[in-house]
Amino acid sequence: MTTAATTLNRAALADWYRRNRQRSRQLFDIVRPEAYYSRPISLRHPIVFYEGHLPAFSVNTLVKKGLGRPGIDEGLERLFARGIDPEDEASASRSQRVGWPTREEVGRFADDCDALILDALANAPLDQPGHPLLHEAQAVFAILEHEAMHQETMLYMWHRLPYDQKRAPATARADPDGASPPVARVTVPAGRATLGARAGEIAFGWDNEFPGLVVHVPAFEIDVHNVTNEQFMDFVDAGGYQQPKWWTPSAFDWVRHDGIEHPGFWTRHDGAWLWRDMFQAIDLPPAWPVYVSQAEAAAYARWKGARLLTEAEYHRAAFGEPSGHERQFPWGDAPPDASRGLFDFASWSPVAAGRHPAGQSAWGVHDLMGNGWEWTSTEFAPFDGFRPMASYPEYSADFFDGQHTVMKGASPATDASLLRRSFRNWFRPNYPYVYATFRCVRTIE
Repeated sequence: MTTAATTLNRAALADWYRRNRQRSRQLFDIVRPEAYYSRPISLRHPIVFYEGHLPAFSVNTLVKKGLGRPGIDEGLERLFARGIDPEDEASASRSQRVGWPTREEVGRFADDCDALILDALANAPLDQPGHPLLHEAQAVFAILEHEAMHQETMLYMWHRLPYDQKRAPATARADPDGASPPVARVTVPAGRATLGARAGEIAFGWDNEFPGLVVHVPAFEIDVHNVTNEQFMDFVDAGGYQQPKWWTPSAFDWVRHDGIEHPGFWTRHDGAWLWRDMFQAIDLPPAWPVYVSQAEAAAYARWKGARLLTEAEYHRAAFGEPSGHERQFPWGDAPPDASRGLFDFASWSPVAAGRHPAGQSAWGVHDLMGNGWEWTSTEFAPFDGFRPMASYPEYSADFFDGQHTVMKGASPATDASLLRRSFRNWFRPNYPYVYATFRCVRTIE
């Protein structure tokens, strides 16, 4: 594998930054002016924060911390420095401020930040061996991937906005066709799995991806396809949300307290089930993977006499081969393209499970990267030898609290830059907003 030091290309980095900023502007253009200060998800900051946060993070990280140069506006850079991850709505409310800058002020700030960043990408000493933030241009890759990750955050936030507060682009078309694939399972034999990455193996990785380790994974049986809306409906119809035996105590407390009766992407109107698409409600597509919280996924799996994947089992199912070799992607070592899965903002919605057979793993498991993140049962925790990254020391460490669970794979809104074997995502088990699905596994005795 090459490293950043041997592949640093200023023009390519500037193009990447411009593509990020263009996509972010397109996403903010979806939001109508009257919704700019709203909080479509009460556990997140209002929309205005994110338009300021993306350029502010880039300036704070690369220009101020990395290069030691002045920023644009100290007050705004501090205001937009960091988001929140509260445990509940009461905690979220305590972290909210009363007033925010106007949209015009935020726009001018962002433009000035962009100019500063592009000048740094063109002229600054970005790769400084031994520098805590600039060794192999770490801070540069951090700001680029940070914006790509937040674009997915913004999309699932926008998903919760009322339809009359959004402008639908011409590309906003869902594909609800397709029948649920037949239920099928395969056995993945015992073998090794490499989690994370070793130093020098990848051009950039977040601190929780290092250092890589090899683990032994016992044999297990896994569903070939993700659980679909149609299959999850059986759990809903069976009263699964009313029966505590399928839930952990904390999960069932959440279900009762918040009145959860069905997946958050579902809604009911005149007795019919609908799917809350980005720009309109549509008839519930039976073959789409069901998007649920980890708590809901685990409850369904228990109801089926099964369980969720561990992080190590995901790696074995996605990247392992009968020969013992491990692939870079589920389909092999070829770069991602549209035939392999639904990712890289290719769609506003998922598609039927199993629609991309060219992306299946060596064991014949489909959609392990794309069409929805994969919930696991693994607590988000550091690998042995973890060291916080200098450019963003709180990125992972603040979430090693026993309250977050690992997700793997990718969704339709996951940028291609994040499609790597070692990438780890995480959320609280009762967080129902992300584009995350699951499949069931069974232990082989």
